[in-house]
Amino acid sequence: MAVKFKMVAKTNSLATPPETNYYPCAVHQGEETLETLAQRISAGCSLTEADCFGVIYALTNAIGDALAHGKIVRIDSLGTFQLTLQGLPAADVEARGKSFIKGNRVVFKPTKRLKTVLKLVNYEQMK
Repeated sequence: MAVKFKMVAKTNSLATPPETNYYPCAVHQGEETLETLAQRISAGCSLTEADCFGVIYALTNAIGDALAHGKIVRIDSLGTFQLTLQGLPAADVEARGKSFIKGNRVVFKPTKRLKTVLKLVNYEQMK
């Protein structure tokens, strides 16, 4: 199975004159849910679908809890999850307070193993 893509026009309005270039954009073919992932995993091991569902659900809660406590979550064959902050600038380093924090994001860094698997992906252009 190949990852399908289409070419999408993007205009660079900063160039003089503005120029339009075409870039590849992945076209997603549906989605995997917690239930479908549990089915896939249970088909390849001795655990039941319900067991897999419970483990995946508990894993997502455990990752969220660890991130909320300021920890980096490293799953050896998958990658690393880390929390980063988005904030407002302060006039000096002594400025303190939660009011400078606008929010947070989760950054995922895949392992070399996962990157290697993704290098083998085939691509197919949609017509």
